[in-house]
Amino acid sequence: MASPSRRLQTKPVITCFKSVLLIYTFIFWITGVILLAVGIWGKVSLENYFSLLNEKATNVPFVLIGTGTVIILLGTFGCFATCRASAWMLKLYAMFLTLIFLVELVAAIVGFVFRHEIKNSFKNNYEKALKQYNVTGDYRSDAVDKIQNTLHCCGVTDYRDWKNTNYYLEKGFPKSCCKLKDCSPQRDADKVNNEGCFIKVMTIIESEMGVVAGISFGVACFQLIGIFLAYCLSRAITNNQYEIV
Repeated sequence: MASPSRRLQTKPVITCFKSVLLIYTFIFWITGVILLAVGIWGKVSLENYFSLLNEKATNVPFVLIGTGTVIILLGTFGCFATCRASAWMLKLYAMFLTLIFLVELVAAIVGFVFRHEIKNSFKNNYEKALKQYNVTGDYRSDAVDKIQNTLHCCGVTDYRDWKNTNYYLEKGFPKSCCKLKDCSPQRDADKVNNEGCFIKVMTIIESEMGVVAGISFGVACFQLIGIFLAYCLSRAITNNQYEIV
C-alpha cells in the first residue's frame, strides 16, 4: 500500500492535468463552432464556383460542416470525461481525437495533390457551360451569370470565348457581360468586360480556400495537444488508482 505522502504527490498532478485539459477542451469546442461556421460560409459564398466544379468538390463545405459538428459533440464528451476523471473515457477521447486528426491530414494531402485537377475541372466545366448557355436553363447558366456579374468578367480566358457559342450566334453577348447595368450588348464588344473569368475565379478560390485550409490545418495540429493531455491524464489517474489500492 502506498504511503500518504506518495498519494499527495500524485493528486496535484491530476488536478493540474484536469484544469489544462478542460481549458483545451473548451477551446477545441470553439474550433468546432469555427469550422462549422466556415463550412456554412463556404457553402454560401463559394456556391457559384463549386457548382461549376465536379460533384466531389461541392462536398467540401459539407465535409467542414460535418467535421465541425463532430468536434462540437466530441468536445462536449471530452469535457464530461475530464470532469468525471474516467481513465477509459479519456482514452476513448484521445482515440477519437487521433482518428479525426488522421482524417483531416489525409483530406489536406488529397486537396493539395489534386489542386491542379480542380483548376482544370473548373475551366473545362466553365467552357462547357458557355457552350450550353441558356439551352436547358440549368443551374450552370445561372452560375455563369452570377460569376460574370459579380467579378465583372466575360468568358473563360476573355470575352472572345463567347463568339464560339450558339448563344452568341443567336443573340450576341449575354447581359451579364455588360460593363454597365441593363445594357443590351448584342455583338458590341465595346459594351462588355474584356477580362476573362478563369483567372479571377482561381484567385478568389485560392485565397478563400487558403483561409479554409489554414484554419483546418490549425485545428488538426491543435488536436495533437489534446491527444497528449488526455493520454497523460488517463495514465496519471490509472497510476494513482493502483497506488491507492
